[in-house]
Amino acid sequence: MPAIEIYTQPGCPYCVRAVQLLRSKNVAFQEINAPRGTPERQQAYDRSGGSTTVPQVFVGEKVLGGCDDLMRLERQGKLDEALGLA
Repeated sequence: MPAIEIYTQPGCPYCVRAVQLLRSKNVAFQEINAPRGTPERQQAYDRSGGSTTVPQVFVGEKVLGGCDDLMRLERQGKLDEALGLA
């Protein structure tokens, strides 16, 4: 199963929601602290194709997007498959 990574920054309520959703799925994931101006934030920007916001969630090299994207996938019943759980 590809690694799941989420880029976050302190004080971001959308990051908290996205992390909570991933935890509710009982999947292993790596949370990467990526405040503005850090190499980690630049890495998230580069990997996401230019998104300047966090959170950014990746399954392997596939971009799932941010919090709204995760919530939309969950409402559509597609998040488990996107995370490799289905």
